[in-house]
Amino acid sequence: MQDFLRKRPRRNRATETIRDLVAETTLNVTDFVMPLFVKDIDGQEPIAAMPGIFKFGPAALLGEVESCVALGIKSFILFPAIAERYKTPDAMEALNPKGLYYNTIRSLKAAFPQICLISDIALDPYSADGHDGLVVDGKIVNDATVELLAKMAVLQADAGIDIVGPSDMMDGRVAAIRDALDKAGHTQVGILSYTAKYASAFYGPFRDALDSAPKAGDKKSYQMNPANSKEAMIELALDVAEGADMVMVKPALAYLDIIKAFKENTNLPVVAYNVSGEYAMVKAAAQNGWLDGERTMMEVLLSIKRAGADIIISYHSKEAVMVLQRQ
Repeated sequence: MQDFLRKRPRRNRATETIRDLVAETTLNVTDFVMPLFVKDIDGQEPIAAMPGIFKFGPAALLGEVESCVALGIKSFILFPAIAERYKTPDAMEALNPKGLYYNTIRSLKAAFPQICLISDIALDPYSADGHDGLVVDGKIVNDATVELLAKMAVLQADAGIDIVGPSDMMDGRVAAIRDALDKAGHTQVGILSYTAKYASAFYGPFRDALDSAPKAGDKKSYQMNPANSKEAMIELALDVAEGADMVMVKPALAYLDIIKAFKENTNLPVVAYNVSGEYAMVKAAAQNGWLDGERTMMEVLLSIKRAGADIIISYHSKEAVMVLQRQ
């Protein structure tokens, strides 16, 4: 039998050095974006369902970013945990230039001008209804919401944001935001569109962290149906045409096929969001001794990049970079 085994794939797996030499996919510190949560508190507050992740007060957040920068992480996406007293049906706190979110953008960019800071554009952190858009007669209205989102984008750019991230899934918002930014003179501010954001069960820990779950109904009339992939390609074509600079698939693990399809159908950078529920599953299994947490984390992240992601937003970012530095 050995006479016929001229091709032996195991030769390329024989040693660690050879395996590294022929590796098709590698993770790098520059692949990662670290999510940050800011809240009007002193110090930091743990997020129970996301071990190792915290909501930071504005001052404490500066220290967290400093520690990430020291590891080589230079890109961050910022989310606000807004106090309930500021949440209203019209979500007007989203347009308060002196509010927590805008002040935090200014302070981060003043302290760390070299970082890339990505925003979140959606109404759910500010809405008494907990929806990404305005609610009128029980329905999430599109066009009036888009007008508010465009105003948010300009205010964020005024505060110093590098890239705006519309996460709302309203129709036409990328074009409206691009027009508004350009008219305001922010032609260099990029748009990372949440292009295929699915109505997923994996967002639970995030919504608990920000208390941003819908008060009534769900988000299925604007976030995508998990059953659909062709629809994601429609969204991709629209966002590219409307002026997106980067396109996102969210969540990542259950949608690796969508990440691959995006990679094959656009030359724009493809971003994957390794969301809170995906993070929580790994952490819970590791805490119970069911999985090797570190190996599982790195395998998950490698799979996302192998599928085609150019950029990975992940709560694992800081820990993963520490692992990469040991290797």
